[in-house]
Amino acid sequence: MTDRRGFFITFEGGEGAGKSTAAARLAAHLRQAGREVVLTREPGGTPGAEAIRALLLDPATSLTSLADTLLHFAARADHVATVIRPALGRGTVVICDRFYDSTMAYQGYGMGVDIAAIASLIRTIGLIPDLTFMLEVSEYVAKNRLRGRGQAADRYELMGADFMARIAGGFRAIAAAEPERCVVIDADGDADTVFAAINQKLAGRL
Repeated sequence: MTDRRGFFITFEGGEGAGKSTAAARLAAHLRQAGREVVLTREPGGTPGAEAIRALLLDPATSLTSLADTLLHFAARADHVATVIRPALGRGTVVICDRFYDSTMAYQGYGMGVDIAAIASLIRTIGLIPDLTFMLEVSEYVAKNRLRGRGQAADRYELMGADFMARIAGGFRAIAAAEPERCVVIDADGDADTVFAAINQKLAGRL
């Protein structure tokens, strides 16, 4: 990396893995260390992408799997062009809660959308994270965390245990295929334990 370009970190994993908590904690840690950080999420990150997010998460929404996939990439295209690329161009560290690996895992492995088609859309976006933390969590812990949120389940959370198992397998396959980019983290522990593991793996990468 040169000093004219930032560093792009993504957090991936299934429901209840603790991605949002870990991403926010890492952002705070790096800011305290004097880094300029942009913390964002997908789907979302821009007004248009957030509107798409609301549609995608609404349990009342009915979409074909391909339409679901294309909406994720529409939101991503706006997010990358409007927020992520400009921040990286300023030399900022960008931390994103989900990116294209989630689309490959959820819509590809989970819903059965053609993986080659999703890979083609990823190439069209044309931005690869420098480092991806894959947070793995057991089904038991994930369910407890989701219940603890006290919120109604979103559209993806309602898709069932078999769907979640396919997603988990998808994330494992992605991590195995790209070991230089993807770092697998055991996320069953508490927030302190998980963050300590993340911080240890980050050492020397920034």
